[in-house]
Amino acid sequence: MARRTTFGGVIPATITPFTADERINAGAMQKLMDWNMAQGVEGFFIGGSSAECFLLTPEERKQTFEIAAEMKDRAFLAAHVGAISTRQAEDYARCAAHLGFDAVAATPPFYYGFKSADIYAYYEAIAQAAGMPVLIYNFPGNTNRPFDLDDPVTQKLFQSDFILGVKHTNQVVYQLERIKRLNPRLKMMNGFDETMVAALALGADGAIGSTFNFMYPHYKKICDLFLDHRFEDALAAQVRANDIMAALCAVGLIPAIKYVLSTMGIDAGVARRPFRMPDDAQKAMLDRVIAENLIRE
Repeated sequence: MARRTTFGGVIPATITPFTADERINAGAMQKLMDWNMAQGVEGFFIGGSSAECFLLTPEERKQTFEIAAEMKDRAFLAAHVGAISTRQAEDYARCAAHLGFDAVAATPPFYYGFKSADIYAYYEAIAQAAGMPVLIYNFPGNTNRPFDLDDPVTQKLFQSDFILGVKHTNQVVYQLERIKRLNPRLKMMNGFDETMVAALALGADGAIGSTFNFMYPHYKKICDLFLDHRFEDALAAQVRANDIMAALCAVGLIPAIKYVLSTMGIDAGVARRPFRMPDDAQKAMLDRVIAENLIRE
């Protein structure tokens, strides 16, 4: 099957459902993806932060790719293959390509304070291993590896043919516009759900988000309202989404998403330790905020 080339729109960053003993629940992951597609989802971002990627073993990361690959004839699939080691990232990239994924993405390597030339070589190697361009996963709040757009090597990276675009998980939405200006060819995907309207206004081609696992109709509504030039309505829907986000983050984003999915019939299970699942008071708060704010269709 030829890889899809269309990339954009509202794409869930799929979680990794676990059983009570923290083993991957393949059936629940497939059920979640089927449920999302029934809502209108056309693409998935697999193995990212929402999937607890850096809490998984290498074998488990590949297992999530294998589970998602069952959907390759029905949806656009992007695999996050980022790692500290280029060799490990290349291995994940080859796995995703072999399984028929349409795109790969990667966080920059973190922890060691790599130079911009190291980062450039890392992304180039991933693209070669995958046989396709790479989506840069720009998440400086977690990686502590911001991109300096004044650096010539970084500029060369974003202008390179082996870069597909950027998952811009950065509260500095201004930088999204600056990257797009540096290379208008890039697909710019907003990564913080709470800034969707702002990102669309600055030229984003779509969004990849964790809360889209259970809020896809809500965020699709925001996107449609914005594209229909109903900006006040889009902002009002964004405010309601942000009220939900505030509640999720107060609990812990990933454990809260898993709890909410469980209330909707998806057995998302526990979050992997050291994450802790919400207590009864937190569950009651989440139930209330979601009932008050969620757009379901």
